[in-house]
Amino acid sequence: MKTCLSLLLLLLGFCQAQPLVGEESVADVLENNEDMDIITEILTSNNDSNEILLEGDLSQDQPLVGEESVDDVLEDNEDMDISTRILISNNGSNEILLEGDLLLPTTRNAMKCFRNNCLWKKSSNGLVTIPYTVSRAYTSAERSRIVSAMQSFHRTTCIRFVPRRNQYDHISVQSGGGCYSSLGRTGGRQVLSLRRSGCMNYGIMQHELNHALGFNHEQTRNDRDRYVRINWKNINRRSAYNFNRKNTNNLNTPYDYTSIMHYGRRAFSINGRDSITPIPNSRVRIGQRRGMTRNDILRINRLYRC
Repeated sequence: MKTCLSLLLLLLGFCQAQPLVGEESVADVLENNEDMDIITEILTSNNDSNEILLEGDLSQDQPLVGEESVDDVLEDNEDMDISTRILISNNGSNEILLEGDLLLPTTRNAMKCFRNNCLWKKSSNGLVTIPYTVSRAYTSAERSRIVSAMQSFHRTTCIRFVPRRNQYDHISVQSGGGCYSSLGRTGGRQVLSLRRSGCMNYGIMQHELNHALGFNHEQTRNDRDRYVRINWKNINRRSAYNFNRKNTNNLNTPYDYTSIMHYGRRAFSINGRDSITPIPNSRVRIGQRRGMTRNDILRINRLYRC
């Protein structure tokens, strides 16, 4: 009898100790997954989004370390690439997203930027001023984190994000259904979504802000086939368009595997295998989410002639 009672108590204890499958929040998934890159992380955060999202952005340049908060260093797992985090965050989004996190505008073709009309205007003082608002849905700490990510552009480029007064064109940062942005300046109020649970990573914020400045994902460059191999057999046919090359202006900069705008190697994979393989060295890491690289910064300065 004592043996049976002990066994029963042991089983009850085991059951109570196990988490109920399906009860994890998006934040739990993002923080606990060690193999998640930045794009997957964004797509996961966009799981419940109601927006229409497009795309779901040679040198071994290093991200500029030192701009992250202590919370980023302690909480963020370095093995989780940016595409994994984005894609998980955006999973189930009701928005039409291209490449996982590009919001399709209703006013113009997101893939076209005729005569730089989608760039933000430069002032006579040489600075590119971008007005913004931040939703009250964020806590004070979250708002500070968003502003900190914006200010990281101030230190190395001529971009200046400033609180909006009455300017017509501006970025409205909202905790929407995931991590996503329009491509470049669309005119009027344009939403940049940073979902509170899943998109508050420093690198993700920089990633989406780069989209708002007009930058695509690195692996969509017109010369990408010289640096990465797209493994089409590992990608769902309905998602294959996310890997189409674009007629890009590369601003005379090298292909950057470590760009904050590069997908991780398993973005949109249907079988857990690589959708993107770096060449000729397949071991090169892609999809980091720690921060912008020197090439990322160089492109901003060249595009906006800082």
